[in-house]
Amino acid sequence: MVQISDKKIVGVPTNIITGFLGVGKTSAILHLLKQKPDNERWAVLVNEFGEIGVDGSLLQGQYTEEKGIFIREVPGGCMCCTAGLPMQIALSQLLFRAKPDRLLIEPTGLGHPVEVLKTLLEEYYRDVLSVHKILTLVDARKLSDKRYTENSTFNQQIAIADIVVGNKQDLYGPGDVAKLESYIMEQGKSRAKLLFTEQGVLEPGLLLGETSATFHVDHVHPNEDLNVELSEPPIPECGYIRAVNSGEGFESIGWRFNATKIFDRNRLFAFLSGLSVERMKAVFITEQGVSGYNLTSDALTEMELDDCLESRIDIITTTVDEMWEENLLSCISAVGP
Repeated sequence: MVQISDKKIVGVPTNIITGFLGVGKTSAILHLLKQKPDNERWAVLVNEFGEIGVDGSLLQGQYTEEKGIFIREVPGGCMCCTAGLPMQIALSQLLFRAKPDRLLIEPTGLGHPVEVLKTLLEEYYRDVLSVHKILTLVDARKLSDKRYTENSTFNQQIAIADIVVGNKQDLYGPGDVAKLESYIMEQGKSRAKLLFTEQGVLEPGLLLGETSATFHVDHVHPNEDLNVELSEPPIPECGYIRAVNSGEGFESIGWRFNATKIFDRNRLFAFLSGLSVERMKAVFITEQGVSGYNLTSDALTEMELDDCLESRIDIITTTVDEMWEENLLSCISAVGP
């Protein structure tokens, strides 16, 4: 059992919030964090498909540990791969630091949610964590696209759900609600609760209560060395670094820029607006302050952030454009001290 000094961490209510690319998982978590009781400490474990983690920076740009919110990020694909070590190490480190009253886990939209759940149900975590309701966000408009309905990860996300959330309801057309209702029945999830919302707005009461999902898991000895670091490579002297990943029929490409690279906000917005990709997330230091960006098939959104240590962007797509790097570099307006 995990211990902090002489205090044991026991039965931390833990929710998995999952869903495919661009469905609004991070927005949903942000809305839930806004409603966190002032006297509670919440932890968030975020997993991203791309090698350049951005969600952690977006969350940390709006919520700090002083507000009782602790963020840990695992980039680079499904955090349960490679014998589950990335997730085990990051989760143990987060629990030690946060001592949370609630833990939210956001797997990558292209990851394996069943494997995440199995890890949480292992003997090692059985007393430490109490797995509560699993929420799966779905955009009902995507049910006409075989890239979704024939994707095993998409169907896994529905299979483990206690609650299926039809997000972006304001953008649905006639028949989309009925289509999602029918699809859930086809997947054998007649007992799952179904609700609809816009912009990821969820009530915290949905998190309460133990999950009905259960799996038999083999006994596994997680990595006990909590000093292992899931570190990112340093940025070289040129001031930026690129990283790529691929899987599940998608490719990711991303960049990190050190804090001396100051971006022109207008040029940057024009570049990001012109992208035609599955999903893009970014945080940038600009001459007008720090901004966060989120691009889905519906729109590009921009938000003001309090701070960030460096600029970073991650793009998920089916085809990488080699001109993106040159275009990004052209958005740098100045080099700070």
